[in-house]
Amino acid sequence: MKNVFWVPWLILAVTPSVAQTPAITWSHEIAPLVYSNCTTCHHPGGAGPFSLLTYDDARRWGQQMAAVTGSRYMPPWLPEKGYGEFADERRLSDEQIAMIAGWVRSGMPQGDPSAAPAAPKYSEKWQYGIPDLILSVEQPFPLPASGTDVFRNFVLPYPLQQTHYIRAMEIHPTVPRIVHHANILIDRTASFRRSHADDWKAGVSGMELEVDAGNEFDPDSNFLFWKPDTPVLVEPEGMPWRLDPGNDLILNMHLKPSGKPEVAGAQIALYFTDQPPSKQPMLLQLEHDRALDIPAGERNFVVEDSLRLPVDVDVLGIYPHAHYLGKRMEVWVTLPDQQKKWLILIPSWDIDRQSVYRYRSPVFLPKGSVIHMRYTYDNSAANEHNPHSPPVRVRAGNRSEDEMAHLWLQVLPVNTPLNSPDPRLLLEEAWMRNWLSKDPNDMIPLANLGAALSGEGKYQESIAVYRRALALHPGDERTLNELGAAFENSGDWQQAQKVFKEDIETHPDTCNARFNLASSNLKHDQASTAEQQFRTMLKQCPPDASVHSGLGVALESEGQSAAAEAELRAALQIDAHDFTALFNLGDLALKANQPQQAATLLESAVKQRPSDADARQQLATAYALSGRVPDALVQLREAIRLSPESPDLHALLAQALAGTGQFEQAITEEKAALHLRNDNADDWNDLGVLEARAGKITEAREDFRHALRLVPDHAQARNNLQHLPPA
Repeated sequence: MKNVFWVPWLILAVTPSVAQTPAITWSHEIAPLVYSNCTTCHHPGGAGPFSLLTYDDARRWGQQMAAVTGSRYMPPWLPEKGYGEFADERRLSDEQIAMIAGWVRSGMPQGDPSAAPAAPKYSEKWQYGIPDLILSVEQPFPLPASGTDVFRNFVLPYPLQQTHYIRAMEIHPTVPRIVHHANILIDRTASFRRSHADDWKAGVSGMELEVDAGNEFDPDSNFLFWKPDTPVLVEPEGMPWRLDPGNDLILNMHLKPSGKPEVAGAQIALYFTDQPPSKQPMLLQLEHDRALDIPAGERNFVVEDSLRLPVDVDVLGIYPHAHYLGKRMEVWVTLPDQQKKWLILIPSWDIDRQSVYRYRSPVFLPKGSVIHMRYTYDNSAANEHNPHSPPVRVRAGNRSEDEMAHLWLQVLPVNTPLNSPDPRLLLEEAWMRNWLSKDPNDMIPLANLGAALSGEGKYQESIAVYRRALALHPGDERTLNELGAAFENSGDWQQAQKVFKEDIETHPDTCNARFNLASSNLKHDQASTAEQQFRTMLKQCPPDASVHSGLGVALESEGQSAAAEAELRAALQIDAHDFTALFNLGDLALKANQPQQAATLLESAVKQRPSDADARQQLATAYALSGRVPDALVQLREAIRLSPESPDLHALLAQALAGTGQFEQAITEEKAALHLRNDNADDWNDLGVLEARAGKITEAREDFRHALRLVPDHAQARNNLQHLPPA
């Protein structure tokens, strides 16, 4: 038997070595993560309660960092993964959360300080550069040291006398840490300021508010929602928003007491662009506040709403909203083929971490898709956010202790057929009909539905809606004005003027009805009456480009060209993009034999309204007189595409084609004009001239004879017939 000896050193030699895991350090792993996800709030002067810009900062707060990231309380991000792909997602991965926890457990080593990335720099001034305009809260609000959250609305009048488009906005609260979030509303008519004439400067309490959009279809289209972690709101390419003279910005601030008295104020920086919007998005809302009547103790109270889309859209962003009792939010779409597509799922709602969520890529929804929202509320004592202890019955309202069931979607209509109504009008109609199905007597959807129907050309339906609204609220200023506009557009201008006058007599300081009456006067050869209305508006209404341009048109109709030009130029001083001013100044330049100046003005007019056939026709005339015949042909063809039933356009194109020697095409266009108005002697004479120049003598002779049969004393046709070679 062979002896076996125990040799310790041999055993040590064959024992495998244990690999050493590199230590997690601030410099290599933690600093890049913190700088990417945390310091937009957690920097000196930021909204976060402490800074995380340095290793010493992070070491001091390391235990809390591990706790709040481990519970996913921070970074603030509510949507569930896999239920929508969002841009700028702030969700930390499981690996990142484990890395922070491991760093804290290992004693939070710094590592090589020279290997750490440079800390981001945060300006105490404006992050986006020097603003074009800064607006300031006039009377800051004294916030108590303790108590419930406060919602305060500050009115900031837009002080300029020119229209500007806004490409970016930055908000600087006086004390960032007390501002949870803020919304910006655009009040086109200063309606909120007028309704709070005695206290608007000091701010008005309330969580949400309504403003009057005025007499034009001007849908809100941008999410003007600010949070401390996104201090600069930069609008997507082609989607700036507009401010006109007389507009107000309303800053709705959600304030949270900090434990000591603070003064809540803010400055708003605006950054301009000279490019008007090239895309026309719209904000759509689903809601069912009328269903909110939540018994005390109820743990699973459900509110639902749905909306069928009448057009194809791309969904760009989503903003779910409830108050403190909200628990679970589900938003999905049933596609026309009955497939289900999720837009967002928030399994654990928290009003303190709400946000607007923008999709990484637009979410396409075809016409006929049905959007669904389903919100669940918890009014029990187990809800740690419940503002009432013990719980009480809660209904809908604007106070933070009330509830809301709102869902906002930013959509961009796509695949719009040529010559169809503005797809936003169709969306508005669907939205308002859905709203009225839940509350048939609500004046807001009635007014908006009437406006949408008018915009679609459904005037009799619109008139019926406005009459229903007036039956509920007799003498309402806005409804009377809109009813008058519906009559005007339907062709019953006498009834329209009667309604406008009734509105003015009932509300002498109204600007909308007076403007519409003046516009009606212009259309129906009542220029001097229109002039009086416009001059009254210049005295009693906010500066407005359309009033100056309207007055300019009235003066031009009265033969006062110099005075007309002065008013039209005054309009452009306020709004360089005012279509009426650009078009009519171009017309004046043509009459003054200044075709190049006319072309410049009319090019700008066409840029503002690419679908206006009259503007393209005038631009074609300016080009032709400037010797730019190929450009004139392009504009005329586009005008015909927009207005194919216009004989004048076909006749003009025929003349332009003849000027370039394209006689066969010119003859085709002149025949198209005659197809639309067969009894026009001038067109028959022009066709004869074209066919004679093309060598078609027999056809030309018959054309001139046809002109003379229609108008026996047509001198040009008789002269042209006499100069033809003998048959």
